Amino acid sequence: MIGQFNMLKVAKFGFYMFGINTYLVYDPEEKECAVIDPGMSQQSEFDAIGKFIDREGLKVTHLINTHLHIDHAISDNWVKGEYGVPVEANIADAPLGKYILQQAQSFGINGEFKAVEIEHALKDGDVIKIGRGELKVLHVPGHSPGSICLYDKEDGFVIVGDALFEGSIGRTDLPGGDHRQLIDAIKNKLLTLPDDTLVFPGHGNATSIGQERDTNPYLV
Repeated sequence: MIGQFNMLKVAKFGFYMFGINTYLVYDPEEKECAVIDPGMSQQSEFDAIGKFIDREGLKVTHLINTHLHIDHAISDNWVKGEYGVPVEANIADAPLGKYILQQAQSFGINGEFKAVEIEHALKDGDVIKIGRGELKVLHVPGHSPGSICLYDKEDGFVIVGDALFEGSIGRTDLPGGDHRQLIDAIKNKLLTLPDDTLVFPGHGNATSIGQERDTNPYLV
């Protein structure tokens, strides 16, 4: 799926492990690109990302994690090595990155997993430039301590990781999760956005702020 907006485009890739949504946000004129939540786990998925970047003639300038659960960060080190970009995430999720191997083992995933180290710490209110466009960092903790969302006011979309889903919210039973904190953060940081803001979640279908405000059973 590719969304065309005023400044930026959004390409969505659905990958096998955990049904993760990985996003490429890019400026088709300036050719700058951010890889968000790289969840590739097999060669065909690495090829899909690489071929898209090559075909569009993009330069990867950012590697951003909405949070550092393994499904969203399993390929951080590959993207970092392939494109020479630092890992960007909220520092509160640093312990999750440190224990990527233990996360994998807890899900019964075999393999050698190196720790993911945050090299550029993102905080609430930061602005990430991508060509002519920009993403504003919103700290929306609760699913994990450092969960962030990425809001493009100009183009009217927000990438929310696992904070908010169509008709649901992120799970809060994993280490560092906090249900009340997540509900409060969603209401204060996301539901204050315009109703027509498109919501791109870490799993499942896109939705809108207005739809979730009106119909999400966790938020009424």
